[in-house]
Amino acid sequence: TKLTRFIQPMLASIHDQAFDDRNWLFEIKWDGYRAVAEIQRSGLRLYSRNGLSFLDLYPRVATELAKIRYDVVLDGEIVVLNSDNVADFQKLQQYYEHPNLQIVYYVFDCLSFQGKSIADLPLTERKKIAKSVIPESAVIRYSDHVENDGVDFFQRVIEMNVEGMIAKRKDSIYQSGKRTRDWLKIKNHQTQEAIIAGYTAPRGSRSHIGALILAIRQKGKLKYIGHTGTGFTNAMLLELHQTLQPLKRETSPLDNKVPVNAPVTWVDPVLVCTVKYTEITADGILRHPVFQGLRIDKSPEETTTIDAPAKRPSATRRPPVPSEKAVTPMETAVIAGREVILTNQSKIYWPGENITKGDVVAYYNRIHRIILPHLKDRPQSLRRNPNGITGPGFFQKDAGAAPGWIRSVPLRAESANRTIDYILCNDAATLAYLNNLGCIELNPWNSRVRKLDYPDYMAFDLDPSDENTFEQVIEAACVVRDLLETAGITGYCKTSGASGLHIYVPLHAVYTYDEVRACAESIALLVQGQLPRTTTVERPLSKRKGRIYLDYMQNSKGQTLASVYSLRPKPGAPVSAPLLWKEVKPGLDPAQFNIRNMLKRIDRHGDLFHAVLTEKTPLKKCMKKLTA
Repeated sequence: TKLTRFIQPMLASIHDQAFDDRNWLFEIKWDGYRAVAEIQRSGLRLYSRNGLSFLDLYPRVATELAKIRYDVVLDGEIVVLNSDNVADFQKLQQYYEHPNLQIVYYVFDCLSFQGKSIADLPLTERKKIAKSVIPESAVIRYSDHVENDGVDFFQRVIEMNVEGMIAKRKDSIYQSGKRTRDWLKIKNHQTQEAIIAGYTAPRGSRSHIGALILAIRQKGKLKYIGHTGTGFTNAMLLELHQTLQPLKRETSPLDNKVPVNAPVTWVDPVLVCTVKYTEITADGILRHPVFQGLRIDKSPEETTTIDAPAKRPSATRRPPVPSEKAVTPMETAVIAGREVILTNQSKIYWPGENITKGDVVAYYNRIHRIILPHLKDRPQSLRRNPNGITGPGFFQKDAGAAPGWIRSVPLRAESANRTIDYILCNDAATLAYLNNLGCIELNPWNSRVRKLDYPDYMAFDLDPSDENTFEQVIEAACVVRDLLETAGITGYCKTSGASGLHIYVPLHAVYTYDEVRACAESIALLVQGQLPRTTTVERPLSKRKGRIYLDYMQNSKGQTLASVYSLRPKPGAPVSAPLLWKEVKPGLDPAQFNIRNMLKRIDRHGDLFHAVLTEKTPLKKCMKKLTA
């Protein structure tokens, strides 16, 4: 059904290269049908960019949209996911034959909220509203984005093998029906939208159609750009043949001669299809084009150019915005037998110390043999600082579109009410991949996948307030040590890499989190009893009153602390460094352990935290000594 009244979506212009810019955000370019959804009290409308109703074509999407309890207009893309969880345009074409395929409406914008237009709001505000109105659904999903780092994101696009990415100015308003430079599409796949001008007769066992004659409009003329005879199923050939019969004509609609070696049936040039190709010849002909499907959502008038994919490697060419310092292009390193793509290695992460992203990758690569045992088989909560310590950081738990060789584990997160695919950092290649994402620090769980409910150690996080001195933190750590020794327990201390200290007790995955946390709480309360003026077990900041928080709650499933030997995104590039107890005394400065000297310390002492992974502590037996 073609609607007489509909909203034309805002369109993106072609751009030939990925770029970094703090004024832009970057989204995945989905390979499907652009769709506007109007959810109103009077009813639901879902339609293509040219007003074709999708309600009957995609009833599952319509059903889920009807659950939204707001009066909104949303903009997004309808896609079908293949077995690799990647949007597949050919699968979308086959959806009517296989309605069990996973269909998704990815929402990336909101034009109206509660009956009022919000098109003049900045894009970032509209996206927040769009995200807030979408219910938890496998069919209706929010299309997320990254900010600033387009080059890194485009590399992820390549790894994910998706269509491309869309760059959008953060402050852009929504201009319905206009193609502007505020939105830019940067293509990964070599795809082209083409007009069908005719088809050749089939040969041999082939039926219905031999090859499609392809064209584009240029300067008012229809130009031949090649023909495709691959990518069809028998059902597609039959349906396409039937669709073309009413369009047959006697003469060629093309303005140039077509080189064909079989009889041709010409058709009116009104249908548009998508093809993939390997390259473009000097005279503008597509080489090895493969049919992907009809574009029911696009008109021939829009098919005017051949859209080349973005240049490789994706470097630093930008749209017309104020220039900034350039970054280096991507490079490929072979680590642990894997090809790991590294990007922007010269990007400055610590401006005061002139330490780069490449320095972070190099540090972890040099210590991978000593840090990996502390990370192996532990779900990772990724804290990413893609712009270094001066830019905003964020946590990312889900593996997202990590390369297929990276190990991960799906775990149900009750707080998020969904399953999260956690990365396992089990080898040097994965470690480099995480560093390249901007993971300056590593945050593993206390337990491993084989015994997720049983932590390998008990941890105390001595977290000072701004009013505490580090001498007071040292004092609290020594009280913890003395209490542990009274109970016959050996604890191991490390700097947090910031302003606190961590103390670990090896358990070897014998006790549950609940059991370990209860013991840790008892010890924390004993410490507070000895140091009531400087320590507290009160978690709320308002109740700490300038005291050191004895955080025993870290002994909970899913909680994380920065790993031993982990860098921290703090001035000076400090490291969470394992300590000898004789070093835990007045005069100790956490800043003395950093990226520049940690390797020498490791060479001198080896792994001071090795026993945390190998020793066993009879916790319950030892605790009886403290309560006797």
